[in-house]
Amino acid sequence: MSAQDTPIDVLIAGGGYVGLSLAVALKQADPAMEIAVVDLREIEQMERDPRASAIVAAASRMLDHLGVWEEIRPQAQPMTEMIVTDSRLRDTVRPVFLTFDGDVEPGEPFAHMVPNGTMVGALARRAVALGVDLLTSDSVTGFTMTGSGVDIRLGSGAARHARLLVAADGVRSKLRDLAGIGVVCWDYDQSGIVTTVRHERPHNGRAEEHFLPAGPFAILPLVGDRSSLVWSERRADADKLVKGDDFTFELELERRFGHHLGKIELAGPRHAFPLGLTLARDFVRPRFALAGDSAHGIHPISGQGLNMGFKDVAALAQVLVEARRLGEDIGAQHVLERYQRWRRFDTWRMGVVTDVLNRLFSNDLDVVRAVRDMGLGLVDRMPGLKRMFIRQAAGLEGPAPRLLAGQAI
Repeated sequence: MSAQDTPIDVLIAGGGYVGLSLAVALKQADPAMEIAVVDLREIEQMERDPRASAIVAAASRMLDHLGVWEEIRPQAQPMTEMIVTDSRLRDTVRPVFLTFDGDVEPGEPFAHMVPNGTMVGALARRAVALGVDLLTSDSVTGFTMTGSGVDIRLGSGAARHARLLVAADGVRSKLRDLAGIGVVCWDYDQSGIVTTVRHERPHNGRAEEHFLPAGPFAILPLVGDRSSLVWSERRADADKLVKGDDFTFELELERRFGHHLGKIELAGPRHAFPLGLTLARDFVRPRFALAGDSAHGIHPISGQGLNMGFKDVAALAQVLVEARRLGEDIGAQHVLERYQRWRRFDTWRMGVVTDVLNRLFSNDLDVVRAVRDMGLGLVDRMPGLKRMFIRQAAGLEGPAPRLLAGQAI
């Protein structure tokens, strides 16, 4: 029997952090499971991703349990503090309305900033070491459900038969469309500009969220005297900035960044991506499941998009492994419904929260500004409430899948 004729348990379309961490979680918990991941990129291409992401404490616990955190740690910058300001661009002073301490437990930061390339590369190597079949330079182009599984067609012309197909192919998921799963979505007419800067003075691990009329401007600390920027701007303005000359871009960047870290200079490419809200109406079909951005795309105002993907991974892996131990069919609808019940409400709730926050803070109405600044000030004076917020943001409040506590499935 050839490799492509060998039935597999789970085929995952998409080799980003969601697809690879799901493969590692399943294979580590049950080495007998046959797992394949399909992605157009080679591992070397994955490692060239210039972006960085905030990894909350629960996610870093999961990555530690999956055996990749030690490789990631040297490039992981702890967030020791976070401040929130609310001002207009022309204001000479940006008053701080809200501050958060960085630790959720003694010596455990609520989040780390991690380069995407470092994280995905570590997960890819771990997957291969565990025996996951990593099919690079390929893609899933179609599939047909059968009584016992799903027949999957690849762009290379090869075919695979699996008991379950997981789509982790991004917010514009083609597989989601092929499965007939609808979405609720709307456009914010904003773009998120992402780049890296180097600065003269150390950031000391402090993250900053500046609410400006066009959208939030986040300064997120990286290893060394560098920071990752997530800059929300009206789409037309963002396109001009990204496509324009370096001098204009750096001038506008400096107006928003300020001078508190000394002289700044670009230390990476600049990219812009459209911002909107996309929520899948369903997360599963028989023998088919969505995970990560294919199930939900939210505004980066909360920094939770990537961490929601890790929650999907932890929940889906636990559901599948426990079902397999009970002798159940892991692709059956009643099994996959357990995953959907676990994740859909939380996902929709976070989508509503980020939508409200973006609408509340991305405007310049005096009355709205006064109300929101009063609210931020009140929260800042309530240490217990702040601690609850930071633990919730870190993924440590409420019931959660075992992997997010760093525990085995």
